[in-house]
Amino acid sequence: MSRIAKNPITLPAGVSLAQAGNELTVKGGKGTLTLKLHELVKVEEKAGVVKVVPLSVEAEGWAMAGTFRSLINNMAIGVSAGFSKTLKLIGVGYRAQMKENTLNMNLGFSHPIDYPVPEGITITTPSQTDVVISGSDKQMVGQVAAEIRAFRPPEPYKGKGVRYADELVLRKEAKKK
Repeated sequence: MSRIAKNPITLPAGVSLAQAGNELTVKGGKGTLTLKLHELVKVEEKAGVVKVVPLSVEAEGWAMAGTFRSLINNMAIGVSAGFSKTLKLIGVGYRAQMKENTLNMNLGFSHPIDYPVPEGITITTPSQTDVVISGSDKQMVGQVAAEIRAFRPPEPYKGKGVRYADELVLRKEAKKK
């Protein structure tokens, strides 16, 4: 039985929830997000408090209720406060800059890498070695950050590459003769 599903969601100020059939829409100051509900869960809202209830008392019903409770909570936080991830470029000559709707990066290859910014995501470069990805959809922010990091993941010997700001890269010692 899911303990997460039993916790109610309190909607932040300025966030509204609308349900049409099995389609759930959350609106707020940072945008609108929609979610298709699973057939094993039902959403109830009373005075800004949302509860996700399983339609089946079996394990799968509670598991889906916990999953959808987390997804709806992330949607509510996303449309009110938003999510962001920071990437750091570490290496000689590694730099990034925004050009219109494209992130241009030099990561030690013979050519620069141009990453088109998806709809609903904002990328800023406060310095040449910092990239801040923000948006209202938590999954999309994480996916964009992972795609950018995948161009040059941090390597364990010199630590060069693209890493998350809070990531700890374990360094290896080079071979001894």
